[in-house]
Amino acid sequence: MPPKIFIAGFKHETNTFSSLPTDLAAYRSRELYYGEDIAPALSGTRTEIAAFLDACTEYGWNAVPCIEANATPSGKVSEQAYAHISATILDGLEHQGPFDGLLLSLHGAMVAAHEDDGEGLLLERIRGLIGPHIPIAVTLDLHANVSDRMARHADILLSYRTYPHIDAYEIGAQAATLLKRTLAGDIHPHCVVARGAMLDGADHGRTTATGPMTEVLESADALLAKPGLLATSINAGFPWADTHDAGPSAVLVCDGPCPAAASLAAGLIDEIWESRQRLSVEILSTGEALSAVHSLDTGAPLVLADFADNPGGGGYGDATPLLKALIESGIPNTAFAGLYDPQVALACHSAGLGAELTVPLGNKVDPRMGEPLQVTGLVRNLNNGRFTYLGPMSAGTRLELGPGAVLQVAGVEIVIMGARSQAYDLQHFLHAGIDPRDKSLLAVKSAHHFRAAFGPLAREIRVVDAGGGITSRNFRERLYARVRRPVYPLDLD
Repeated sequence: MPPKIFIAGFKHETNTFSSLPTDLAAYRSRELYYGEDIAPALSGTRTEIAAFLDACTEYGWNAVPCIEANATPSGKVSEQAYAHISATILDGLEHQGPFDGLLLSLHGAMVAAHEDDGEGLLLERIRGLIGPHIPIAVTLDLHANVSDRMARHADILLSYRTYPHIDAYEIGAQAATLLKRTLAGDIHPHCVVARGAMLDGADHGRTTATGPMTEVLESADALLAKPGLLATSINAGFPWADTHDAGPSAVLVCDGPCPAAASLAAGLIDEIWESRQRLSVEILSTGEALSAVHSLDTGAPLVLADFADNPGGGGYGDATPLLKALIESGIPNTAFAGLYDPQVALACHSAGLGAELTVPLGNKVDPRMGEPLQVTGLVRNLNNGRFTYLGPMSAGTRLELGPGAVLQVAGVEIVIMGARSQAYDLQHFLHAGIDPRDKSLLAVKSAHHFRAAFGPLAREIRVVDAGGGITSRNFRERLYARVRRPVYPLDLD
């Protein structure tokens, strides 16, 4: 009989400073597939689940996909949503087994309303159900906050090595390969994790330029020459989570006992500590970002990234300070993607294509973040918000944002969305009838992922902290009550 492999995904990057709860509706609006619907939805995509399915075919395994759940980063996962998805996984293990091995696609920075260590609790429950001998291989995001409990209950933990995350498929394939070797009895993996007194570090994981993250990855790779080491992962951590284990970590996957593993992992953490204040990206104020716009040559677009309101880090996606500055600047031929405002999107649909309307735009999720921006504009596009990512990140995956529109205000075409989404793919403009390559200036609500798709077409990139968002690096302005202390940069320089 071929090995029977259980496949599941349960992801969320939780910003505990967000007031938006992550309920089942949040999962349904992005990605929630069950059983036999998983393969048709994700096969052929650049995702871990696709890699798991392909590995099962290649190795002759009997794949049993159970659930794939992935919600846009936001506030804590509701107890109901966590209970439903974890129960689906546990029920599948109990009633569709026994299984020879598990392949799980997790994030590593999930916080539930009732549990700070969402993945740790899930893995603990799984291990309690299947026993100590069934191998569990787990893929994680590079921004995982890895807990001791996660390392204790998983046999294999592998994290992305790129930010933007363009290697999800490869990491999934590597996890499956290590599981194959485990099932054959060639290796007996277990995990060792180390953390330091840091909430943020390793250049937040950026790998698009040489810097702290690429350097520590090289150091981690060099350790693989040592006997007993199977894989190494560096996690930059997710600092917008007020949890005990938030921050950078190093994870080593060892073949059997490896007495030196703890000190080797600690050495990698020491390297991250030494580079903690080095950044490969300069974050500018709005004024600094726009100061030289008028003197730039025409041709390829200048790209501005709205770092402080990044939906990919839990930002609401409806902050307007940067948009307001762009409108007031008078810069022509500008496009902005995308602003989350389902009310205005529906108003545009009601008004119709070509209509002129005055609306309160944005800043509706959290009144503490400011008032909506009063604008008058022309409806240039109406769409259903459905498209498929071109990549390179998440290529082939589908997105459904609900009814959307383009409202032109002065020289700015604003892509208005019915659901929150980080703008890291050209389709965020193309689906709304805007070719980003024809624009003089593009603004995207993203911190870094946008570079994979927009970097090749940009004449210059500027990262902007325009204020009004909850994903800025002003960590000391937030009330952290649960993270271990003292910790950099809250207490330590």
